[in-house]
Amino acid sequence: MFKIIHKSKISNARLGLIKTPHGNLETPIFMSDATRGVIKHLSAGDLNNLNLECLVANTLHLFLRPGAKLIKRAKGLHNFMDWQKPILTDSGGYQVFSLIRKNGINGAINDKGAIFKSPLDGAKLKMTPELSIKTQFALGADMIVCFDDCPPNGYNDAELSASVERTIKWAKRCRREYDKLSQPLKNNKKPLLFAVIQGGDNLKLREHCSKELIKIGFDGFGFGARHVDEAGNFLAGALKYTAGQIPENKLRFGLGIGLPEDIIRSVQFGWDMFDCVIPTREGRHGKLFFKKKPLSLKANNFYETINITNAKFSKDFSPINGLSELTELRRYSKAYLNYLFKIGEPLALRLASLNNLEFYLKMINEVKALIKKDKI
Repeated sequence: MFKIIHKSKISNARLGLIKTPHGNLETPIFMSDATRGVIKHLSAGDLNNLNLECLVANTLHLFLRPGAKLIKRAKGLHNFMDWQKPILTDSGGYQVFSLIRKNGINGAINDKGAIFKSPLDGAKLKMTPELSIKTQFALGADMIVCFDDCPPNGYNDAELSASVERTIKWAKRCRREYDKLSQPLKNNKKPLLFAVIQGGDNLKLREHCSKELIKIGFDGFGFGARHVDEAGNFLAGALKYTAGQIPENKLRFGLGIGLPEDIIRSVQFGWDMFDCVIPTREGRHGKLFFKKKPLSLKANNFYETINITNAKFSKDFSPINGLSELTELRRYSKAYLNYLFKIGEPLALRLASLNNLEFYLKMINEVKALIKKDKI
């Protein structure tokens, strides 16, 4: 399912190959978030033109609407959204707990699962480890993630410890459900199963969680909860230490890691997979990413961002991105894009999203090239 192709001689970065039911993927990889089964304002054709290799969809959102039954009738999410490349579905755990942690009246968490109010109509719903796995199988994803207890990073050690123990218990239940549902499938049709390592910035808890999850057995392991502290500081120590706890022959998934410099630092720690809404969400708010100079070990200044809605761009007739491989970004001007944002034209959101995704995908390809040359 996963093999390492090359390991850097100057860091823990590595090149790898993932085999999935819908094709092979080279790592490191950045996967764009198609939370509700779509990347806003972009078609499958747009994504293919960008050479995007994998999408991440959200189990909870698709469970709420349109529902797993309807997607199963469409013969899976790939057919439903006309995407025949790999799809990873996260468990929905982060979204459930985010909903509850923000406001206790929205639900409660216990060892059986999470009970919560639907954000759509207020209906009382329940999500369990078993239901999360069943839903992901119904969606037909190539890679799926265990339902976990995702705590805020501000939790104290006792609260983090309780979250870790629940995550381990739920991972066992997810594994049992996965084994039951995958038993009739051929090996090359089985989705890869990921567990999520919790523990906040407490390294002992991260180590304990890792060891217990490894005993259960999974194809890959994710870094659970946010990768920054409450002040927004990158948790470099926890990310580096946790990567070191994961067996070398297993995939390492940095869930939600999305700033370019954070991705590159995480690659150097040994993480393989990344997903985030940053390129598309920021683009829809007018923030555009551009490469400034070649990547290097000092990767914090290789790119720049602009806010295309600023008045100074209203008379800038240079291309949105003269180096782009996409015709629209080479032919439309910054002044035109500035105007489109001003009038609320959806084309603005599409162009900005295309620009940012192209930046991220080119960045990850450059990272791969540097690993191959032992320069990162």
